[in-house]
Amino acid sequence: MRLDPVTLEIVGNRLSAMTEEMCLTLQRTSRSLYVKETADFCCAFAGLDGGFVAYPRGIGVSGFVGLNVLTAVRAAGPLEPGDVIITNDPYRSGGLATHLTDIQLIEPYFHEGELVGYGWAFIHCSDIGGRVPSSLSPINDEIFQEGLQIPPVKLVRAGEPSRDVEALITANSRTPEANLGDIRAMRAALRTGGERLAGVIAQHGLGTVLDAQGDLVEYTAGKARAALAGLGDGTHRFVDYLDDDAVSNIPVRLSVTATLRGGGLHLDFTGTDPQVAAAFNIATLGRPHAWITTRVLALICTLDPGIALNAGLIAPITVTTPEGSLVNPVHPAAVGVRHATANRVNDAVGGALGLAAPHVLPAASSGLVVPVVVAEQRGAGQNVQVLEPMVGGTGAREGADGVDGRDSGISNLSNNPVETVETEIGVEILRYGLRTDSGGAGRWRGGCGLELTFRLRGEGSKLLARGLERMCFRPWGVRGGGPGAPTELIVNPGTPRERRHFKIDVLPLEPGDVITLLTSGAGGYGDPYTRDPEAVLRDVERGVVSREAAEREYGVLLEDRDGGAPAVDEPGTAKIRRDRPGHGEPAAGVGPERQAWESVFDTATVDRLVAALFRLDRPARTPRRSAVYAAVLAELPPDFPRTPPADEQRDAARRTLVEEIIALERMPA
Repeated sequence: MRLDPVTLEIVGNRLSAMTEEMCLTLQRTSRSLYVKETADFCCAFAGLDGGFVAYPRGIGVSGFVGLNVLTAVRAAGPLEPGDVIITNDPYRSGGLATHLTDIQLIEPYFHEGELVGYGWAFIHCSDIGGRVPSSLSPINDEIFQEGLQIPPVKLVRAGEPSRDVEALITANSRTPEANLGDIRAMRAALRTGGERLAGVIAQHGLGTVLDAQGDLVEYTAGKARAALAGLGDGTHRFVDYLDDDAVSNIPVRLSVTATLRGGGLHLDFTGTDPQVAAAFNIATLGRPHAWITTRVLALICTLDPGIALNAGLIAPITVTTPEGSLVNPVHPAAVGVRHATANRVNDAVGGALGLAAPHVLPAASSGLVVPVVVAEQRGAGQNVQVLEPMVGGTGAREGADGVDGRDSGISNLSNNPVETVETEIGVEILRYGLRTDSGGAGRWRGGCGLELTFRLRGEGSKLLARGLERMCFRPWGVRGGGPGAPTELIVNPGTPRERRHFKIDVLPLEPGDVITLLTSGAGGYGDPYTRDPEAVLRDVERGVVSREAAEREYGVLLEDRDGGAPAVDEPGTAKIRRDRPGHGEPAAGVGPERQAWESVFDTATVDRLVAALFRLDRPARTPRRSAVYAAVLAELPPDFPRTPPADEQRDAARRTLVEEIIALERMPA
């Protein structure tokens, strides 16, 4: 440490306040609904090594604190005062951009000709071109389909905007005016950052600010190691799944082995499936990237709530991400819906660390973020807007229920006000609220999912809902807690025209169509039959648990007292809880679908399969994987694992799986 603690605290707080003011500038001057209302943006101050020295605590996307700007800076070439770099390319920016709709700006900050750091801002734009409106679709299989790729180039040179670069961007977007407005808002935010940094230097001196960059990160790194050291040493493994890859019915496996030792944490993703020919890959480039470390950062901040947000948070973390895997794909793999996989990484990392700290880590969250996009014709152009960023609930933990209808697992996006949505998009919101009986039952109940129901008003509208997940494999409960309810997407519910959908690409709609999205609930914690009956009663009164579920899931019988108000029938409740089948046995917290899946595809056998696939040349892995699963699934019910197999079907499928793996293992590497 080069600075005394008092000076370091003062400078650190001023830099953090600077980033928050940058964010406020961006939000208040932005154009698109997803930035100004949803708050899918952020700003930060990076040191000379490219890591973030100061990051906002109360505004913007919190999960990107571990990103680094240096690869993009070096790719853009020598810099001078007034330059601004733009990029959205995940591969060429070193993972700074995480998909093409996230536009990044970087401005070098100078003092008397000396480089002192970098201002950073990003926004999620409404559209950057590509195959579909809003650019992102789960079935894209190459990044070329996802829109305009902008390598790190100079948007502004010595204070002069590059009209050529602006023209290229606007010509490749369905929402050019909104994009340009948001880019100008980012430039305003960076200008604010530069002005405030100059003020800090004027008061404290350049040497102090440069010393603070290293000291702040070093101090946070020490506190992060101390927090992780409190969990004790050990190695823990957890496996979780994406429902499918959107182009087949084959689930996608994520495996995490977490090794804690002396305050360090190593995350090994060996056993994770190869990259998919769809948009679920995460371009980490083999680094401890933000999208695979977010759960750890949340854990550290839970264990030490006063810790500063900067690059020191990821200093204790190392990773193994096999090249060509879902979490380290090779260009030109599509990455547009990487947030769906990041959610599942979050759950898997949380599951592994939960084995180390079961009294700290919660059950699985709802495990999805679904930007519900409506694309509609507006005169000669298109209006492409995110109607709502739909999430579910937070997993229950020891001593506390999960949060209903909110999940900050990988982001802290705001919901859009209904009045604003109906003003900017041709829809009528019919219901937006909590989903009854969706939270996993437990001594502490999992957070409820959400229901969004809306009616289309305009002609030629299309629906996109990237990130639909947990429609099959439910968010898991722990220590006897039950799973959350699965996600559902229904068009025209309760009518002869009702249609149920799983993952969708672009869904054409007609005026008057009604769409309902029910997001998954989160997992419960602990035996539901030990939940306080009065807590169950309060849930029923609030409408988050039905009377039927109170009796079925919690063994709580309610009766109507004078005036019709429900009350706990204490003798009836005691009898139900005493006489229940399997009394004292833990609930199946992963849900019946995962139980059925793993009765065929058990962990050890699939480890062999994944290892055999990685022995093949990368182009051969996906088709061979598909062939193996097709052969095995042919032995099982058509809607497996939603329908469990008969014993003879399961046994035949397991034999076929082993035979297919042996054949793979015998193939030349």
